[in-house]
Amino acid sequence: MTAFHFTPGDSPLLVSMPHVGIHIAPEIKSNLTDVAGKVIDTDWYLHELYNFLADRGVSILQAHYSRTVIDLNRDPAGTSLYPGQSVTEMCPTTGFDNQPLYQDGCLPDDEEVQRRKAAYWQPYHDKIRAELDRIKDKFGYALLWDAHSIQSQVPRFFDGRLPDLNLGSGAGTSCAPELGQDLLSIASASPYSAVLNGRFKGGYITRHYGDPEQGIHAIQLEISQIIYMDEAPTFEFQESRAAKLRPVLQDMIARCADFTPATS
Repeated sequence: MTAFHFTPGDSPLLVSMPHVGIHIAPEIKSNLTDVAGKVIDTDWYLHELYNFLADRGVSILQAHYSRTVIDLNRDPAGTSLYPGQSVTEMCPTTGFDNQPLYQDGCLPDDEEVQRRKAAYWQPYHDKIRAELDRIKDKFGYALLWDAHSIQSQVPRFFDGRLPDLNLGSGAGTSCAPELGQDLLSIASASPYSAVLNGRFKGGYITRHYGDPEQGIHAIQLEISQIIYMDEAPTFEFQESRAAKLRPVLQDMIARCADFTPATS
């Protein structure tokens, strides 16, 4: 199985979905706990929630492998995205519930981490870079939307219930300020609660590739899963909830795709 699925588009926007994968190679799965094998920490059903992207002409990049195998949204150097707060590693050893992902004595060693980086992490990031370069060559600028979701309550990472729509622009560094504010305005005018650069300010992908001075504008959206699906224990997609959310996402994606940087 390849590391990702890519759908080319003809707009200035690339949408990345680094945590939608659920595949785990058998040789890795044999070392995991039973809970880890259920890939609970997946960004569930984003491909169904964003099912309008291809019609919008957006390029789409979707990971095939689970974040339990490797987290594509982590700094390969191991630098924490949120210093002083609980985070998971590039090759996570515990789940969002702090439970161990590996059986005793089966943690991946440095050699295995590097193998996974070469096999899964690097191809995904090579594709992001190549597609952003292609888009910029064509339009003079490029836009990156990093799509995520998470359970509405994860005590390890935040207190209480997470806002519904969590935009992140690297605390204002990964995209033009007006783009972040426009997207926040759309989200805030919806029936959902929204925040910009709250608990989730954008992960490695948003912060690493977002470079407004060089014409690349990146934004992350972390969606609270309760607004489009059932959470634990069933993890079932709820089309009735998704149908209410999609128009908001469509408006936000349209605004992002139509954004023309002032310096372009």
